[in-house]
Amino acid sequence: MHSPSPIVRRKSRQIHVGKVPVGGDAPISVQSMTNTDTLDVAATVAQIERLEAAGADIVRVSVPTMDAAEAFGRIKQRVNVPLVADIHFDHKIALRVAELGVDCLRINPGNIGKEERVRAVVGAARDNGIPIRIGVNAGSLEKELQRKYGEPTPEALVESAMRHIDHLDRLDFQEYKVSVKASDVFMAVAAYRQLAKLIEQPLHLGITEAGGLRSGTVKSSIGLGMLLMDGIGDTIRVSLAADPVEEIKVGYDMLKSLRLRSKGINFIACPSCSRQNFDVIGTMNALEERLEDVMTPLDVSVIGCIVNGPGEAKESDIGLTGGSPANLVYVDGKPASKLRNEHLVDDLEALIREKVREKEQAEQNVIAREA
Repeated sequence: MHSPSPIVRRKSRQIHVGKVPVGGDAPISVQSMTNTDTLDVAATVAQIERLEAAGADIVRVSVPTMDAAEAFGRIKQRVNVPLVADIHFDHKIALRVAELGVDCLRINPGNIGKEERVRAVVGAARDNGIPIRIGVNAGSLEKELQRKYGEPTPEALVESAMRHIDHLDRLDFQEYKVSVKASDVFMAVAAYRQLAKLIEQPLHLGITEAGGLRSGTVKSSIGLGMLLMDGIGDTIRVSLAADPVEEIKVGYDMLKSLRLRSKGINFIACPSCSRQNFDVIGTMNALEERLEDVMTPLDVSVIGCIVNGPGEAKESDIGLTGGSPANLVYVDGKPASKLRNEHLVDDLEALIREKVREKEQAEQNVIAREA
């Protein structure tokens, strides 16, 4: 029920990672990376399926050896979400995964050696309709740039990116996206802002090695939030030392808060105080866990008392306001029913799922009429 985001996005060239458009007017895609052993095909497939269920648009898989490339091929056959192969130094691995159906190559042209090797990789990418992601990281800058700048700086990150881009420009290959990641928020933000003015290709955002679940979420939200508010960014990865599924959840929450993406339930909840007429925190924890499977956009407010509850409820698809002897539920901004505390979570979940079914049916009706 909220208005569209006021953010004006940077206009970028659109590429496709498998079936997912990146850049242009496409929604900002959310991605993560597997942390299983790529050689363990079953474990990697299982993790990718969990990521896809959480809403991942794209998943990256590390492919450090030729054996891992063969495993990647078997993994690719068993999943639906587009896969990016993360490759360093050995151009033959890139050539092999290109044959095996990879959807994007994460590879820095300057790191794979002689010009003919770069030409071979770009040729394979061009022939198979595969884009390339140039991934610059403050922790692995070229030694020459380390000597030149003395330490990682935004300018060093951008110069590294432009060197890699030059390789692709010389071969007239424009189907690429770029990242310039750093663990320092200020460095990453400055680098992305500089790069956004120099190229038209999509930008992959990330604060690399951001930290654990809580600290990494905070750091990523600040850094990526600053860039997204500027309209910069076409795809994001929240790098957390946590279950990769959490990266997807945080990514979507970030985009939902800026009204850049609507997927799943957007909860508005008070922090609770002595005025609450029900256990707000317990109710929220239970609802978030129970409703993780819902991908239909829906605004749900859960407010413990009547001070702010009615106002928030009137702006939500479903709103719960604490009251005595019963709590009041609003649907589409209008009072609809009263719920007592004894079965509050069960009853509210049922109402939310009913609203989800209504929205899904309405969307199907629209699609049917347009067809």
